[in-house]
Amino acid sequence: MVVGSLPVELWRVILAYLPLPDLGRCCQVCRAWRELILSLDNTRWRQLCLGCPECRHPNWPSQPHQEPPSWREALKQHALSTRTWTQNGPELQSSACLLFFRRRKDRRVWHVGPGCEFETLRGALGVVGPYDRVVLHPGVYEEQAEVALKVPVELVGLGRLGEVALLVCMEQQCPTARLCNLVFMPPWFSTVVYKTSWGHVQLDNCNFEGAQLQIRGPGTCQARFCSFSQGSSAHLLGVVLSLLDSCDFSGSDTASVTIEGPPVSERNWACKHLAALARTFPSCGASGNDSPPRGPLADSTGGHQPPGGNVKKEPVSIDWQRRTGVDAVCQGTVIEDGWSDGDRSDGEEENRGGGGTNNTKNPLILDYKIPCDHHGLSHLLKPQPDGSLPLASTSDPPSLTPEPLTLQQELDRDPEAQMLAASTLGCILRRCLFREGKGGVHLSNYGQARLEGNVFRGLNYAVRCIQNSTIVMLRNEVCECRASGVFLRLSAQGLIAENNIHSNGEAGLDIRKGANPIIVCNKIHSGLRSGVVVLGNGKGSIRSNQIYNNKEAGVYILFSGNPVVSGNHIFQGQAAGIAINENGRGMITENVIKENQWGGVDIRRGGDPILRNNYICYGYSDGVVVGERGRGLIEGNHVYCNKGCGVWVMSSSLPQLLGNYITHNCMYGLAVFCRKDPENIEAREGNWPGQDGIGGEAGSRERRGVEGEGIEGQENLNEEGELFAWESDLDSEDERHSAHRSISVALVESNCMSYNGAVGLYVKSSEPLNVFANLVNSNRGTGIAVLQSSQLTRLGTNCILENGRGGVTVEKDCRVELRGNGIYKNSGHGVGFSGNGQILENDVVGNRGYGIQVSGSADIKVMRNRVQPVQGFGVAVLGPVKGVVHDNLLFQGHPGNKKALLHIDPGNESCVLRNNNVLRRNSCTSAPPWVLENPPPRPLASSPSGLSSSQYPSRLAISVTNRISATVESGCHSGSMFCSIL
Repeated sequence: MVVGSLPVELWRVILAYLPLPDLGRCCQVCRAWRELILSLDNTRWRQLCLGCPECRHPNWPSQPHQEPPSWREALKQHALSTRTWTQNGPELQSSACLLFFRRRKDRRVWHVGPGCEFETLRGALGVVGPYDRVVLHPGVYEEQAEVALKVPVELVGLGRLGEVALLVCMEQQCPTARLCNLVFMPPWFSTVVYKTSWGHVQLDNCNFEGAQLQIRGPGTCQARFCSFSQGSSAHLLGVVLSLLDSCDFSGSDTASVTIEGPPVSERNWACKHLAALARTFPSCGASGNDSPPRGPLADSTGGHQPPGGNVKKEPVSIDWQRRTGVDAVCQGTVIEDGWSDGDRSDGEEENRGGGGTNNTKNPLILDYKIPCDHHGLSHLLKPQPDGSLPLASTSDPPSLTPEPLTLQQELDRDPEAQMLAASTLGCILRRCLFREGKGGVHLSNYGQARLEGNVFRGLNYAVRCIQNSTIVMLRNEVCECRASGVFLRLSAQGLIAENNIHSNGEAGLDIRKGANPIIVCNKIHSGLRSGVVVLGNGKGSIRSNQIYNNKEAGVYILFSGNPVVSGNHIFQGQAAGIAINENGRGMITENVIKENQWGGVDIRRGGDPILRNNYICYGYSDGVVVGERGRGLIEGNHVYCNKGCGVWVMSSSLPQLLGNYITHNCMYGLAVFCRKDPENIEAREGNWPGQDGIGGEAGSRERRGVEGEGIEGQENLNEEGELFAWESDLDSEDERHSAHRSISVALVESNCMSYNGAVGLYVKSSEPLNVFANLVNSNRGTGIAVLQSSQLTRLGTNCILENGRGGVTVEKDCRVELRGNGIYKNSGHGVGFSGNGQILENDVVGNRGYGIQVSGSADIKVMRNRVQPVQGFGVAVLGPVKGVVHDNLLFQGHPGNKKALLHIDPGNESCVLRNNNVLRRNSCTSAPPWVLENPPPRPLASSPSGLSSSQYPSRLAISVTNRISATVESGCHSGSMFCSIL
């Protein structure tokens, strides 16, 4: 017959009546016939596959609704499984040919059941030969004593699954065996229904009900399409290699699969066969952009699922071109009761013509401009070699953030992760479903396991890895666990990659007690607590993950946790992006932390991380919060477009802020605060809105206020009642800080604070503070405002440029020293000073208000400054000011300015004026233009003379010695206006 003689549709109808053997023969006729037979995949091959009582749906149990790539291939794999259990190595025979004929010629089929050759299973096993098949007819077979399998045998249940039930305890004492289409229930004397200590057992389409499967190395197991229900479990002890594929685990009382002990050195014949099967599953590097398996709740519980890492919510995307729009955003953000950055002094009001910012009658234009663009920090404002503007001088925030790396890129740069991804030792679980029970997979005592494409749903926990065990998790789904999804304890390690971990009652991943896993390219989202928790000396490398929409912190580090958190996108969280608390540490680098409800990064109570080169942006509150007793190195970060402050620092903390770009935030760029905040005490103590009671349901959940000092007791963070016992886990204080440079003051150095919606640097502190070599420009409020400083505050070598109001404002009762600063082109007074201190060697040029205004009952020295106002007084001493004003150089600004360049109230007799030089230009002469020279415009590129090395730290970050430092004492503290602990 010729295939082309009939339509293909008619051939398909005819061939649908052929049985499986005839279809195979038709495939061998010719190429045309083969293609015709293969075209029946969705019809006849599907019908044959689903009609086989020993074959379940190829995507059972986790995705039975999804069609397989090929029904014929699925049927082929099932047919091959009936033979592979016999593929052991050559035995001690005189001829390989004789071995082949023995297996084929002598193999018999025995029938067991009512009216058959044998009534009982024990009777049949007593006479079977090697590799015989025992067919069990429908019925229940119970044995009152343990049954031993002494020769290789195949036990197959006849009929539909469930019609043949065994109440037996079997021990395998032979090299291999196969069990198919059987239901195992425990006998009265043991819960273990099958065990082997050196042979290989293959389980196909079997059910275990309230029973236990026990495999001890060098024994091996291959289980396919099996169901473990009603408290059933599989225990693998010292197993070299076993494979559990497409199995269903439900209703477990403990862990569904327990892997214990290191793989033994001895191996049986099946290890080579199982290793070949392990390589057939797609490797992690070949997965590309394949999404992990998703359960029905992945979308419903997770809310909005962002398609990529650069998603920005519209309410946060502030149009920075509309500069007037910031007023509406920042309206009502006066944090202190007695002051607002909107306040202006009387002199400034006068010079502004009634307070209007646009004074058309008195154009604020310098007639004699003094060039000041080549000061020590001017390189931060110049265009880059490619022509683009630097962040310090552009009115637009950064438009791009780095994308997370793919798994293949991570593996290429990390040999350890690459080695783990290729490892196949221990137990391999693929495409299994773990549901509605206590635990999923438990590893202990150097056990090893590999989990690929599984679904864990509705358990207390999905995976628990402890005691130096190694876990490899690739493309699994972990959701709806009542506690944390994945626990790692006691020096556990492994690779956790491309998993979808979501909607869990506690943390997605819980790492502690020396555990050190590699966690890359996962989606960790929609949790009822934090995304990742690292505590109790836990470590780990957390890289290139997407962590979003968690109710608490995306990454939470506490109790001496010390992970590496790098290259992640942490966004749209309902609390902080990253929280470091209770002596937590960590290396936090190159992450994108955005669109979180509270602080992007929150550091408190001994938290001491390294926070470097991160993008912290578009938050609904502050960018970085350093709370009470917070520490850490905060260096090279981009903090922008946050609705609160860029960085909020409590003056009772010890951070080091070096070289950060703090720009385009709605409120202050950097705020250093010290005050009690009764409205925020509850939040700072860990009792944020929506907090439930300690322990949750049945006392099994992590305590809500673990970071709160006011909560009694140390509650456990898992469901098993395990106490923290932190006394034995935590390093001593000396050990914990041995690798860190000892510091006694907070340091803020070489930062750029630009285009923020209020004051660039806002200080209200009761402790000493040094501010050196920061660039503070183009902020909508004052450049630097010092409202409270009972101890000496030093402002040195800063560039304060083109801010919307004054350059520097110092309120009364403050002790402040201004030395070596460049204060240029601000819209208000250059310096408004009402406190006590010194104004030494500053360049105050081109400011629209007074150059330097000293008022109140201040006790002050104003010496060796160079001042040029646009209009108004150059140096004005108003009120009963005490002190001296000498050796200053004052330049004329606008010729129409009727104010004297040097003014003192007539009634003031306590302020001494001497050796001040006032320069005025005569338009009729051709004198050379004024310039700032000897020295050039400040800030200078080196430390000003007269400052000892103890006053200026030796570390240089940008070409100028610079630093903010604040001595820390236990005293008053404050929380951010927006920010709670998480």
